[in-house]
Amino acid sequence: MWYWLFKNVLIGPVLRLFGRPTIEGEDHIPPTGPVILASNHLTVADSFFLVLMVRRRITFVAKNEYFTGTGLKGHLTRWFFTRTGQVPIDRSGADAARGALATARGILEAGGVWGIYPEGSRSPDGRLHRGKTGVMRVALPTGAPVLPVVMRGTPAVNPIGSRMWRFGKVHITVCPPLDLARHHAPTPSEQTVRAATDELMRTLLANSDQEYVDAYAAQRVRVSLPHEQAPRSYPFR
Repeated sequence: MWYWLFKNVLIGPVLRLFGRPTIEGEDHIPPTGPVILASNHLTVADSFFLVLMVRRRITFVAKNEYFTGTGLKGHLTRWFFTRTGQVPIDRSGADAARGALATARGILEAGGVWGIYPEGSRSPDGRLHRGKTGVMRVALPTGAPVLPVVMRGTPAVNPIGSRMWRFGKVHITVCPPLDLARHHAPTPSEQTVRAATDELMRTLLANSDQEYVDAYAAQRVRVSLPHEQAPRSYPFR
């Protein structure tokens, strides 16, 4: 109940006011059954606008820190993520990735929509970064369709480093499902999941106006790479 209340009454109208969001390609999302929405990630607002504009309920696997905070802010954050049905995952320890993927498989086995950002973190510079393979480690064994999603305009509404939102124009493109038939396997190899992941990132790149950086987003947060370093012209090898 809270998910739909937040979406349609408490938060949705504010998002529509600030972002004037539009969506194309939503007809690619099946009305029922498991599906993976794999999106580029520019700002925190991406999740809010994606939930707002997609008719089906989306579940994200959220970092555990959102559920363990203290004080008023921590309690409000935990209450919000819990009431909207988001699933906590502990990302520390050796089994963290395995637990996250098992949780994602559970969402799909229940016929749900799993929302995921294959870059793993928000882009620190507005460019598209190397994809992590978790999406395909779930998609290939389960056969769940993977729909690339391109977000545009959210940085103008929710600038990185600012607590103030601004008026802007958000547009979401839902691409057709990837053809992964040649990659499907009960236990796909490392080479297979990387090849399928690169195919996903190629589609995101082709449908966005971003440049590509052949490095993980989290690495670029920790290490300041030279800004003049040019992206590879064909980075998916």
